[in-house]
Amino acid sequence: MTIDVFPVILSGGSGTRLWPYSREAFPKQFLSFIGDQTLLQNTVARIATLDEAAAGQPIRVGKPLVICNELHRFLVAEQLREIGFESAPIVLEPLGRNTAPAMTLAALQATADGRSDPVLIVMPSDHHIQQDAEFRKRVAAAVELAANGMLVTFGIVPDRPETGYGYIRKGRPLGQNAYVLNAFVEKPDLETATGYLHSGDYLWNSGLFVMKASVWLDAIARHRPDIDAQCRLCFAEASREGDFIRVDRELFAACPSDSIDYAVMERLDEAERERTAAVLALDVGWSDLGSWSAISDLKARDADGNVTYGDVFSKDSRNCLLYAQGRFLAALGVENLVVVETTDAVLVAHKDKAQDIKVVTEYLKVAERHEHVFHRQVHRPWGNYESIDNGTRYQVKRLSLKPGATLSLQLHHHRAEHWVVVKGTARVTRGEETFLLTENESTFIPVGVRHRLENPGAIPLEIIEVQSGSYLGEDDIVRFEDRYWRAPKD
Repeated sequence: MTIDVFPVILSGGSGTRLWPYSREAFPKQFLSFIGDQTLLQNTVARIATLDEAAAGQPIRVGKPLVICNELHRFLVAEQLREIGFESAPIVLEPLGRNTAPAMTLAALQATADGRSDPVLIVMPSDHHIQQDAEFRKRVAAAVELAANGMLVTFGIVPDRPETGYGYIRKGRPLGQNAYVLNAFVEKPDLETATGYLHSGDYLWNSGLFVMKASVWLDAIARHRPDIDAQCRLCFAEASREGDFIRVDRELFAACPSDSIDYAVMERLDEAERERTAAVLALDVGWSDLGSWSAISDLKARDADGNVTYGDVFSKDSRNCLLYAQGRFLAALGVENLVVVETTDAVLVAHKDKAQDIKVVTEYLKVAERHEHVFHRQVHRPWGNYESIDNGTRYQVKRLSLKPGATLSLQLHHHRAEHWVVVKGTARVTRGEETFLLTENESTFIPVGVRHRLENPGAIPLEIIEVQSGSYLGEDDIVRFEDRYWRAPKD
């Protein structure tokens, strides 16, 4: 009998510890650190061929379901499209409520037709796995256990006394690399972590789970009926817009926030754990890429122990991570530093402080700056824009529209816009008229006039936009028509 599998990708993180490369509006799961694909794309691709790893019962893998912050919906859709998943469902969380509500919404979606009861493979979107083939073998083994009613998680075989992770204590063996889940253990101090490592009885808690949708729904209803009830209400009242499943903000805000571990796994009594809970040991080159030090550990080093990326020159420097995104970076006679350059921010930190970068993003929030949220290049469903210059009552941007893309029909109450085409062909709607502009041609959009910009061509359209007016904020926009289902002021 074939086992139906439903991959669930949790993509709600903000990746603040990898600032300034990772930002709230474009966090680490949408970035590429190893190879050409992003972490999200690698996660989806890693599980797409799971059927080939099945050693026992055949496995049929369905389209992935991604659960993400509403702010990231177009990034998710575009990155899925790039790897061949154009109509995969995407559940939009208006605010974070941890992993238990997310998994409950996923299970409800997986069983929405009233007939299906697939095995859910729940994975964070921002982990790195070096040995994909071996990972799939372990997951296939977990799927078989889950198909028989087990609640399965993975524990990472530790290679150091890590104080930044929670641990799982192994119970009696269940088979190759599988054990009864004896207990979850909180993050230890260094002495305790060293004891865990030497005992061989403990694994790092990976945040990966495998279980049937019905098994999870039964477990969450028994152990956290408040989460179950509120998620069912949220799912029943959710709106559907294309592939997006949009959860109501007020209803979801009323849902208690809790993790899969705390909500269910740690509430299992000893008899339940012995009968239904399993942990599989995973030794496949796993990393949660939780800091710049973790990124450095995965990259090739030069003779002086430095990891470099981009346009970098280093002399008499040792054990540094030197990461240049857009400009020339030179390092002379420094040691154990993390230096990350982006177009609008530079980080310089000692490696011992790589875990403390959150204090920078907290400062930026208090100062009401934007560098913790946006890069200079801001992505939109139609393409992207980049701020070139700004001053009192003016702002200059470079807009890039993908072939066939279109901005919404909109107007602004406080600013006028001048558009100059530098590449491609633009179709412009201005008031009651529609016309084409080609390279080196321009037009003017007065304050309060309805307008739209489209790219009817086969190559990207690039526009220089000069805004002028008393207020230039992105919220000065009223939408009348939008193919991307954005709200009038979204």
